Amino acid sequence: MKAVILAAGKGVRMLPLTRDKPKPLIEVDGKPFLMHLLERLHEAGFEDKDIAIIVGYKGEKIEEFLAEQNMDITVIQQPALIGTGDAVYHAREFVDEEDFMVIGGDNLFSANDLLRIQKEDEFCYVSGWEVEDPSRYGVLECKGERLIQIVEKPKEFVGNLINAGLYKFTPDIFEALEQIEISERGELELTDAISLLAEGGKVKVMMLQDYWLDLGKKDDIVKIEEFLKRLR
Repeated sequence: MKAVILAAGKGVRMLPLTRDKPKPLIEVDGKPFLMHLLERLHEAGFEDKDIAIIVGYKGEKIEEFLAEQNMDITVIQQPALIGTGDAVYHAREFVDEEDFMVIGGDNLFSANDLLRIQKEDEFCYVSGWEVEDPSRYGVLECKGERLIQIVEKPKEFVGNLINAGLYKFTPDIFEALEQIEISERGELELTDAISLLAEGGKVKVMMLQDYWLDLGKKDDIVKIEEFLKRLR
């Protein structure tokens, strides 16, 4: 299975750290966050040829980083930053109508969970993680292991099981992406396409077993560093 990393965003909440680099290149525990992610992917058995990175904002910096590391990883440009749905759609040729994995470039998971989500069946999968405050995230509304819908940043309590940003998709996702419309914030939302597939009973939720580290804001850097030190 191939892996697609989403790394095109501007990382506005991480300013000024993202003034001259994309968020995945912010240094965490002595090296760019992206390196931690690529190390987990390699540990899970992915070779460079099986990995693509969708870039946009300062994407040339990621290309330079990969060249410095002698990594033969595919880089795909997202010309207009109009959402994660559009980003995934640009990976269509790379994955060649096969099942594939998508991971947010600001998220870190264990190699074990990266292996577990590669289900060889006809369903798409969304990773789930329970948090105390789900208001900042997309909340997963489920019936058993089946996903009903994703409720983005709910103002009223829906549940505390959130979308952790790790997915396994079948090629059905591309047809769903062609059907969604621009959201209120002017983007093609990947979660809208997932909810559309969920209406047809095509999406399941996989609970993460180990950990989920989210580089969402500057305060997260220290938290992630402390966690990684405990893992060593």
